[in-house]
Amino acid sequence: MHLWVMAGEKLLLLYIRFVFSIRNHATPMSYLESSRCKLYYEDTADSDPSGREKPVVLFVNGWAVSSRYWKPLVNILSAEYRCITYDQSGTGKTIIQSYKPTFTIQGFTDEAGALIEYLGLQRSRELHIVGHSMGGMVATELCIRYREALLSATIIACGIFEENAFTSLGLMFLGGLIDFSMHFRNIFLHEPLKSLFIKRAASKEIPKEYHDIIIEDFTQSDKEATNAVGKFSIDPEALRAYTRHVITIASPVLCCVGMADNTIPPEGTISLYERRHTESSAPTRLAKFNDLGHLPMLEATAEFACELKKHFEFAEQFYKKRAPENTGNK
Repeated sequence: MHLWVMAGEKLLLLYIRFVFSIRNHATPMSYLESSRCKLYYEDTADSDPSGREKPVVLFVNGWAVSSRYWKPLVNILSAEYRCITYDQSGTGKTIIQSYKPTFTIQGFTDEAGALIEYLGLQRSRELHIVGHSMGGMVATELCIRYREALLSATIIACGIFEENAFTSLGLMFLGGLIDFSMHFRNIFLHEPLKSLFIKRAASKEIPKEYHDIIIEDFTQSDKEATNAVGKFSIDPEALRAYTRHVITIASPVLCCVGMADNTIPPEGTISLYERRHTESSAPTRLAKFNDLGHLPMLEATAEFACELKKHFEFAEQFYKKRAPENTGNK
């Protein structure tokens, strides 16, 4: 009987240790309240205090999606970087009820800026900013606003296009498609449209759980916010400002593009890279993924993480080399 009691105690102890290990590795859920929303965010340094000594990566989401799709990438990068994700107003767990946020590039930049300042990320040059799709436009504004804290910028699948009659017609058609999608978005909850939606976003197979996450995020996002974001991301004046601002980023910029992207034509990101490479004296790099689509962070997570780490390391070395020059000029 005594042996059974001892065995039971050991099993109980192992169970308790297991539960605590899960808690220690889980990323705590946090909120930041402001005048526009109650912003949901996750910071890997909350579960791993050593992360506060690491360089920081802030991820800015694309259209009508929560921050959950960054998780596989964060799991790889968090060993070397403090990773911060958040749900923009109108998506995920961020609360906008009883608030009145403006769904503009400026408004989304303000809410991300409030998070940067709340976490004290603006105080030293340790910040890498990664923006995906529409999030590339917001990320660019953050890079300009926090230029003294910025180590590097990464823009994924957020390009520019030559202004002509054909492009204008294409943008008008896309605007109509956004309206249609928002009015009938629940049809994508069912097959075969659910699979078609995912295949348009990703050219390679992604984990099954992210099929459900992407569809859930799209169909449950705030309709006003999602419609506004879709419209300003194709507004000609907004695109002109975006182009000008990308060129003025003084830190190294990486433009990433999946050449099999069926959501946003990949040529636009290549055009953005070429324009900045020609007009900016700051380093500009291009990462092309020939067989990937609009979601490289899910389609080839390890390969994509490798490209990001190379860019981050390049940017860190870029500023280390400049440090003696700056010291000499003082």
